[in-house]
Amino acid sequence: MKDFFLRKGVKLSVKTYGVTALSFMALGLFSSLIIGLIMRTLGEQLGNYPIGPFFEDMGTLAMGLMGPAIGAAVAYGLNAPRLVLFAAIVSGAAGAELGGPAGAFIAALLSTEIGKLVSKETRVDIIVTPFVTILTGFTVANWLGPVINSGLVQFGQLIMWATEQQPFVMGILVASLMGLALTAPISSAAIAIMLELEGLAAGAATVGCAAQMVGFAVSSYRENGMSGLAALGIGTSMLQAPNALKNPLILIPPTVAGAVLAPLSTMVFFMENNAAGAGMGTSGLVGQIMTFSVMGFSGDVLLAVLLLHVAGPAVICFLVSEWMRKKNWIKLGDMKIEQG
Repeated sequence: MKDFFLRKGVKLSVKTYGVTALSFMALGLFSSLIIGLIMRTLGEQLGNYPIGPFFEDMGTLAMGLMGPAIGAAVAYGLNAPRLVLFAAIVSGAAGAELGGPAGAFIAALLSTEIGKLVSKETRVDIIVTPFVTILTGFTVANWLGPVINSGLVQFGQLIMWATEQQPFVMGILVASLMGLALTAPISSAAIAIMLELEGLAAGAATVGCAAQMVGFAVSSYRENGMSGLAALGIGTSMLQAPNALKNPLILIPPTVAGAVLAPLSTMVFFMENNAAGAGMGTSGLVGQIMTFSVMGFSGDVLLAVLLLHVAGPAVICFLVSEWMRKKNWIKLGDMKIEQG
């Protein structure tokens, strides 16, 4: 059985499903729901111009195709054969309709792995493989999708409630954990959307994620230069994941920055966000765009965003990392990233 699974490319491991598949799910989310939300928001802001409704319609369409995008992304990430990949689009659509983003992910994941097992095992592969893949995806969507999605949503609501009751402690916890998830080879964006984070909790998560990206960009400038500043600051701090495995101490400065700024976010500026922006940090400036979408664009909000998402993380992370360099806990080259 083990040899059969190996031959079919089915790897039963936490890394495969909790890291690889989840990371590709995030790409599917970004290519549909998140970019669609940005387009729709742009259209709403341009509502007085003829191009406004065009962008609104385009964004709404992209958001509506979240399920198929997740299905294709997960199947692609798991190296599915062509027929499995195409059929997984249907599985993702079914999962999204019946269980939201979590349902789409689970339906796509299981149907892809089952589809890979039957792929090219019969003479009528063109019928059997997509049939089994879609059957599995739709069944999973019906039975597991709603249950899993409901559980995740309730957990997300618990986090938001706890953040409102204990904004100091919970703000720090949410910011720190979501920030670390962003840098780790998993998807903070997928987590935030599956939990449907919003309000103060989403605002704290955005601060924590921004602290990782901006913090690493600034503290590693001497190693990575301007290209690294851009890659980490508006790309992803996940580029530092291999370095964090070699020296976990490099995670301390950006995590401290997020923890220090989180209470300001939840108790002073009352920063809010939605699920689409909560786990993005400054990646593509999605976290900031979604903050303005939720809170409105004003001088006060702009000042808070600049302080909590950019200037604050940059200054705090730089000071902490420099102190750690003097202690020789972080050495030159510890934060050097591969840039292609």
